[in-house]
Amino acid sequence: MSVPFDPESEDVELVQARSIDIDAKSTSSCEKHASCEKKPRREKHARRDEHASQADLDGDPEGPPLHFDPPGTGDDVRLVASPRDESGDLDHSEKLSRCQQLIDYQFKDQELLRYALTHASGASHRLASNERLEFLGDSILGFVICSWLYEEYPEYNEGDLTKIKSAVVSRRTCGKVACQIGLDECLIVGRGVTRNRSYPRSLVSDVFESIVAALYLDGGHDVVRDRLKTWLKGEVEMAVTSQGATNYKSTLQQRAQRDIACTPMYRLKREMGPDHRKSFLISAVINGSEYTAAWGTNKKEAEQKAAANALAEMNGDPLPYPLPDDPN
Repeated sequence: MSVPFDPESEDVELVQARSIDIDAKSTSSCEKHASCEKKPRREKHARRDEHASQADLDGDPEGPPLHFDPPGTGDDVRLVASPRDESGDLDHSEKLSRCQQLIDYQFKDQELLRYALTHASGASHRLASNERLEFLGDSILGFVICSWLYEEYPEYNEGDLTKIKSAVVSRRTCGKVACQIGLDECLIVGRGVTRNRSYPRSLVSDVFESIVAALYLDGGHDVVRDRLKTWLKGEVEMAVTSQGATNYKSTLQQRAQRDIACTPMYRLKREMGPDHRKSFLISAVINGSEYTAAWGTNKKEAEQKAAANALAEMNGDPLPYPLPDDPN
């Protein structure tokens, strides 16, 4: 007769049938196997107890805040638990007050702000979360950045502006800025997030977009535009600098307009070769001064190289594209 195996028991015994003699070697092997089985079970229970204690964090105002390092960003994300009121319900008023302090805006509609801060895991139903506001905020963010770039960088073409905008509105940038502001401390999340000590990669960037939408709905375009220009100024400048490193025409135009209030012109000096393999020699001209020309396989390439030569001459650096004897 066999004895049922109890996986919850800490004292697991090997039961032998009376009518069967098991040699010492077999017994030793079975005991060793039982020992191996017990260890991971105890570790599993220990981990389960640890997670259980974390599951109570949302209801413990004295519990420590949780720190997370989002994958691939290196930013320190701080999720803070909400205390409970006298009736035992979670009280998020402190988070709402803290958020308004951080973004320097007092909401007329406090319920709108609560929606903006509530992740789906902490909402009673999906429509009570920030998902709809996130949807709206994504478009508002894109519009504000596009109009900002259009006004501030008239010398950049559509392709350049698109690349800069994409870098500024990326999830990585939104998440980074949200943490810098402190919005991660104001997030309203469910126990599943705190219990597992993990979170979706997009959680922090999503709340940035939902706050943008809430600011627009509650305060209007000027309110959200002014704050975005403050929060994202460094990111825009970084993206523009990065793009300018490969766009010599834009860099030259910025410098010419800043220093002498003049826009560079490009002069076609020569073209040669058959139609299927033409080369163009173009120079940059600024306020009547002509700089060293450069060859290119098309006019756009030649203008970029001519701008690079002009920048080098203005800086007293060696020419990146000196004129060859034969462009082909």
